[in-house]
Amino acid sequence: MIAPDLSRPDLLAWALEAARRGWHVIPLRPRDKRPAGHAEQYCPAAGRCAAGHKTPEQRATTDVELLVAAWAQAPYNVGVATGPSGLLVIDLDTLKPADPKGTPDGATSFAALCERAGQTPPDTCRVRTARGGEHLYFTQPPGIRLHSTAGRLAKKIDTRGWGGYVVAAGSTTPDGTYTVLDDREPVPLPEWLREPLTDTPAAVAGPLRLPVVAGSLAAQAALEAECAAAAGAAHGTRNTVLNRSAFKVGRFVAWGDLPRHVVEEAFQVAGESAGLAAAECRSTIRSALDGSIRTARPREAV
Repeated sequence: MIAPDLSRPDLLAWALEAARRGWHVIPLRPRDKRPAGHAEQYCPAAGRCAAGHKTPEQRATTDVELLVAAWAQAPYNVGVATGPSGLLVIDLDTLKPADPKGTPDGATSFAALCERAGQTPPDTCRVRTARGGEHLYFTQPPGIRLHSTAGRLAKKIDTRGWGGYVVAAGSTTPDGTYTVLDDREPVPLPEWLREPLTDTPAAVAGPLRLPVVAGSLAAQAALEAECAAAAGAAHGTRNTVLNRSAFKVGRFVAWGDLPRHVVEEAFQVAGESAGLAAAECRSTIRSALDGSIRTARPREAV
């Protein structure tokens, strides 16, 4: 990744550099990871969405004039829609305070994955995330559309392909700045990593089954019911239902009945089962839980 032309505003320069590589760019909210513009549940069905809601992936572009016009409006962070860009990005996540003691982070899980496969970590384009994780950039295999996944390769390892996006280098959030670690061109996704991502999971028969977790029976029942509602939401209501369901369960997290990471992972599965992109699910779930936990009344007041 070539250093940006500093005669331009920095964020625009990074957006133009991504477009120069043929990567499809979307503006993200300033100092945030969420796409700029409206979400599906707030779509006005007018303007660019007159014929139906356009997702960030559909709005992503390499058109220089459009990018210059967009960044003239605000100091947007830079997002790359991975599918249209022909990319598969492996996201090595860091640990969160709610993770159980001894949980390996994404980098540790990836090193173990490489060791089990008898492979060395691939040399490819790498970006350090704001929280200290890593994004490993690969090109998509020819003739195959790899979609985004959550935990498919290993714990704390997600992938971003069709239906997803990544925050690009140069972007800044309250946690820090996304920085380039290796600026070489992305290499093709190795076969040994492609195989587990192309294996089709067995179809789920019957209702969505969730692991039994510590907590009250009411909390477990609420988690199962709300995840089932989110997984079965109709097109056009999926994000709204996911947000509402996660918010309802958030009070049980606030009360200590359910670990937050268990709730996040359960709703992530439910949201993706409904057809939502992994990144969109993650953002919606975290926002809903944050709001619910912040506003939850004491148990005795309910």
